[in-house]
Amino acid sequence: MAKNNYWVSPADVGWKAKPEGAVRATRIFETQKQAEDYAREVLKNNGGGELITQGIHGPIRSKDTINSVDYCPPRDREN
Repeated sequence: MAKNNYWVSPADVGWKAKPEGAVRATRIFETQKQAEDYAREVLKNNGGGELITQGIHGPIRSKDTINSVDYCPPRDREN
């Protein structure tokens, strides 16, 4: 079963939130926090997945697993 991943990354103007593998962003936001909150809510409503946030210059800044079905996940040292 494929994992439901959502990416938050810089756009030309603001920040975009898009599902992994999608060509176009679902929505564009003014701030990174707004985009992360939206993606987190979408993942919660769709059964969970991985939220991946890129920094302003492109490298991955953080990863967060949302509503994982793993009953014994590894300890999250970041969040």
